[in-house]
Amino acid sequence: MSDETLAALLKRIKACTACAAHLPLGPRPVLHVSPRARLLIASQAPGTKVHETGISFNDASGDRLRSWLNMDRSTFYDPEKVALVPMGFCYPGRLPQGGDRPPRRECAPLWREEVLAELPNIRLTLLVGAYAQDYVLGAGRVSDRVAHFRDYLPQFFPLPHPSWRTGAWERKNPWFGDEVLPALRKEVRLALEQPVTPV
Repeated sequence: MSDETLAALLKRIKACTACAAHLPLGPRPVLHVSPRARLLIASQAPGTKVHETGISFNDASGDRLRSWLNMDRSTFYDPEKVALVPMGFCYPGRLPQGGDRPPRRECAPLWREEVLAELPNIRLTLLVGAYAQDYVLGAGRVSDRVAHFRDYLPQFFPLPHPSWRTGAWERKNPWFGDEVLPALRKEVRLALEQPVTPV
């Protein structure tokens, strides 16, 4: 585990074409990692703005997520603190009825464990949305998991996906703002305060 081995892994990921035939905009893997990161954010897959810029959560959903975390952009995008590793690294395209397609199924089994092996300092993983939660925890309902977030601590903290649709869900579920967000911010702060093991 070192910067050199992680850099070599990232080079292989950036050259990946496993899903190329299924990606309407072509492969452009997007993730942000360092062996010293203490918080891991596992989400679903890049949207079009992320594909264009190569910066994870560089869109309205990122603004909502950062507001949930009470975290500024400089901290959020500091890979020495926060690792951003979606379940699918490339933009998967749009569904016929609207909305983004699910992350490509090939991606996480191909790369996820190898990436996580290079992140020895992770203290807390945020499982953002159904795809990340189902992959890590098995099938279940996002709302139930978020409501019972304490059952998954200290390793995981399940969250809804911070899309524009979640605004209506938040208004219908005031417990999310009253109970979940204060606990989330506390757990994130504690994770980032943990000392880093030399790599």
